[in-house]
Amino acid sequence: MGISFILPLTFLIVFCGQNADSAKENPTVTVVSFKWSAIHQTYKKQDAPTSSPPPEMTAANKSAARAARVNNPMIPDPNENTIDGRSAAMEKAVQEARNTTGRSSADRFEYTTRIRNAADKPVDVIFWEYQFTDPANGNSLTRRQFLCGVKLKPNKEVELQAFSLLGPNPVVQASPNKTSAPLQEKVVINRVEFTDGTIWQRRDWKFSEIRESYRRAIDNPWEGEMCRAL
Repeated sequence: MGISFILPLTFLIVFCGQNADSAKENPTVTVVSFKWSAIHQTYKKQDAPTSSPPPEMTAANKSAARAARVNNPMIPDPNENTIDGRSAAMEKAVQEARNTTGRSSADRFEYTTRIRNAADKPVDVIFWEYQFTDPANGNSLTRRQFLCGVKLKPNKEVELQAFSLLGPNPVVQASPNKTSAPLQEKVVINRVEFTDGTIWQRRDWKFSEIRESYRRAIDNPWEGEMCRAL
C-alpha cells in the first residue's frame, strides 16, 4: 500500500471540494476494540574504552625509555605528540563524556484500535481519535488524534497502530494515582475517505481544527508506517 501516494491525493480532495456525507449519524467504519499502553525504553550508556591503539614507534620513544630508566619525570612522554597518541586521547575524551553512571530513558505511548469496514466500498484513509474522560470531571476530555492510510475492503477488519509522545492525560501519565477513578476510554471515527473519492465525516468534527497538524503529518515521506499522530 503506497501511502505516500494516497495522502497527497487526499489533500487535494480536502481543499478542492468535498463530497462529504455528514448526514449519516452512524459511521460506515465501526470500532471493534481498542487499547493503549505506555512503552518505557531505557538506553545504556556506552562505556569508555579500556585500551587505546598502540603508538607509532619513533626515535623519541627510545629516548623516553632511557629517560624513564634514570627516573627523570620532567621529560614528557613523546607518544602524546604522535598522531596515534593524539587520536587515542581524543577518542578517550569523547567516550568519557558519553559515559555516565546512570541510564537515559524515554516514554512513548502506543494506541491501537481494530476497525471494521461496514460499507460496500474500500476505504483509503481513516481519521480517528482516542478519547479519555476523567469521571471526576466530566468536562475534562483528552483527545489523541491520528491519521491512517489503509486499504480496507468491504466487510473486512484491520488493526490500526499509532504512537505518540503524549499520554492519556497531561497530568496522569503511565502511573496514575491508585486511589483515583480510572479514566473512561473511547475510540471515535472522525472521517473516512473511500477509494472512489467519497467521504464520510462525523457531524461535530471539523477538519479545520487539525489542518496544520495534517500538513505536518504528510510533510515527510511515510516509511512503512500505517498511522501518524495529529
